[in-house]
Amino acid sequence: MARPREFDEERVLELAVQQFWERGYKATSIRDLAQAMGLTTASVYNAFGDKRAVYRRALDLYVDRSFYDRVGRFESKPPRQALIAFFNEIIERSLGDPRRKGCMLVNSALEVAPHDEEFQHVVAGVLVQVERFFTRCVEQGQQDGTISRHQTAADLARTLLGILLGIRVLARTRPERHLLDGLIKPVFALLDPDTAMQAGPSIS
Repeated sequence: MARPREFDEERVLELAVQQFWERGYKATSIRDLAQAMGLTTASVYNAFGDKRAVYRRALDLYVDRSFYDRVGRFESKPPRQALIAFFNEIIERSLGDPRRKGCMLVNSALEVAPHDEEFQHVVAGVLVQVERFFTRCVEQGQQDGTISRHQTAADLARTLLGILLGIRVLARTRPERHLLDGLIKPVFALLDPDTAMQAGPSIS
């Protein structure tokens, strides 16, 4: 067992992420964490604090490694392609997860945030950033003509956010490609300028 600070902090936090991600917050004890991280319980307390403090650090690391990394890779793409690539990757990750862990952020929104005001703000803040990413993509696509102007960028971004959360929740119990693809196909059709032209006038 390692003693305090005689370990790679980022590496042991990655191990904490995996433990919380797979088992959830409530089902994970500080002893479980210590074992997963290769530390003594005293080392965990000394280095990170209690279970809640470890969870906060683990969730921050997860968000940095998942959402912010993904946005950084896709924002350089043309806006419509960025959205398609974003959702295709989410579906592939969901289908390729044999343990059905889902998304740690969404899991936190369902398990922890309703009972903890701090985590409610943390999760909400990240979801706002996701929505803003979608809004930026839609606005750029509406400007270059690759995304419909039939709906406002804000409304389309909120729709995309809802679909994202739905995919992540459904994939934990029904990781079926036809189901997940069926969620995004109508939304991508809604983004299509040609489809929207048949539906009615555009926004002003």
